[in-house]
Amino acid sequence: MLSGQDEEVTDAAASAARLRHVYWIGGGSGAGKSTIARRLADRYGWRLYATDDVMGEHARRTTPQEAPFLHRFMAMDMDERWVNRSPRTMLDTFHWYHGEGFGLIVEDLLRLPREPCVVVEGFRLLPHLVKPLLAVPEHAVWLLPTPEFRQNVFRSRAAAGEGFVRKTSDPAKATRNLAERDQMFTSRLRTETRRLQLHTVQVGITMTQDELAEQVTTLFLDRGHGLDGQHGLHGQHGQEAEGHA
Repeated sequence: MLSGQDEEVTDAAASAARLRHVYWIGGGSGAGKSTIARRLADRYGWRLYATDDVMGEHARRTTPQEAPFLHRFMAMDMDERWVNRSPRTMLDTFHWYHGEGFGLIVEDLLRLPREPCVVVEGFRLLPHLVKPLLAVPEHAVWLLPTPEFRQNVFRSRAAAGEGFVRKTSDPAKATRNLAERDQMFTSRLRTETRRLQLHTVQVGITMTQDELAEQVTTLFLDRGHGLDGQHGLHGQHGQEAEGHA
């Protein structure tokens, strides 16, 4: 009889085998995940699964016992969420950063047909949760924006009046809090992907979306390169790339 831990390992291995046709793009906010995933889906006829698009549905499918951070967040008003708390507190208590609802992503993916391939993208793809589901390590990458790149993204969004921060009493402070929180999240992703030896691309301001798409495509589809090859771990592509989520 298997122990609980052995059963979890067996279940993860079975899920990894069933999800071998899935390609994963995680990373920090504003790094270009959505753009690159759409390009791959359009180019190769893959199915696109955007985790942002199902957040509301997944929230409704959880209970306070299953997702306590999520349900506390849902009970807050906009100022409580984005203005009155420190960026550190926002980081440490944000439900998706705790992996709440990740199992629902996996459930959705397991229900999809195995053809065509699926490209799934979003910041909810935490490295320690995705790694056990990887039958092929090259099927996952995390896009990590540099601070300069993220500043440009936030400035452009603020100038356009974009986002939920306009629903707060102090949009400028909410934007600053959100930017700082997301920078800390990106740093956490960088540390975790390094520890787990997962693939990353550093996203800077000196390269086009086409070049970023090419880097991700090469990692996913060029099986001639191993972990120590030209397209190795931790952004060792020798390039930075520009993208827009």
